[in-house]
Amino acid sequence: MKIGIYFDLRNPSGWQQDPAQLYGATLELCEEAERLGADSIWVSEHHQFDDGYLPQPLTMAAAIAARTRRVRIGTAVVVAPFHHPVHLAEQAAVVDLISAGRLELGLGAGYSRPEFDLFGADIAQRYATTDERYRELRRLWADGVRPQPIQADLPIWMGYAGPHGARRAGRLGARLLTPNHEMAAHYLAGLHEAGHPLESARMGGNASAWVTDDPERDWPIVKPHVAHMFDTYRAAAVAGTDLSPPRPVDPDRLVASSEARPLSAFRFGTPDDVASSLRTLVGDAPVETLLFWASIAGMPTDMAARGIETVCTQLKPLLADL
Repeated sequence: MKIGIYFDLRNPSGWQQDPAQLYGATLELCEEAERLGADSIWVSEHHQFDDGYLPQPLTMAAAIAARTRRVRIGTAVVVAPFHHPVHLAEQAAVVDLISAGRLELGLGAGYSRPEFDLFGADIAQRYATTDERYRELRRLWADGVRPQPIQADLPIWMGYAGPHGARRAGRLGARLLTPNHEMAAHYLAGLHEAGHPLESARMGGNASAWVTDDPERDWPIVKPHVAHMFDTYRAAAVAGTDLSPPRPVDPDRLVASSEARPLSAFRFGTPDDVASSLRTLVGDAPVETLLFWASIAGMPTDMAARGIETVCTQLKPLLADL
């Protein structure tokens, strides 16, 4: 099992940092994660979030590429309907060149209506558009868009949730960005339907977890950051619709939940506790990478550094045989 470290550059008002210092400290944390043995570093995309959520993941990926030498660098995800396919192909190729062939491109369909309005994109066609972006990227790279990425078959992950999304990813022959074993059968069925070899199956994704050597000490600190993260994701899902605003989450209930669905549970505890929970999540699915938050919604840099060290030095060995 490979271990990835995940950044979103949130900077909420309750824990406000100087933005330039936050970005600089994040790059230093990326270097530290590589030194400690992380296999990959991942960044994400959202727009118009009040907490400054990272809006340009490939720009950040290029900066990470320039500061590291070994780790893979992924996007989880680039929201495909917001990007012209030629720009996306070119930007991904540049990151792949800067990193000497270390890019993992994760694509997602998006879900927040105000973001679609911002880009003039059609939310009703988001899955069809994202499928087409995958096909266009493969075609553009094959037809000689310049510059060419170093990787002849640059890995593309589809950030699709649920059985239908897993099947779509399989039919495309893409990698599936979820670690939930319940999606494996649907994903493999899609691969089979489209004639892709089943041995090409690759899954991975966010473990939705925080690992600590002292849960009693850290939970009162981590808890409000978890609440902010889940509340803002859920609010974005109903923004611009007639749906009622969601009630604030109860982080204690999230930790107690055994749900595998996104935004339904959060794994918190010692390396042994989290490793046990992740074994259940992954099961016998072809999951090769698990991603762990470096900093949750404005968490102090020193705490993020301690979390990265715990994941890389204590949790990673416990998952090595998965």
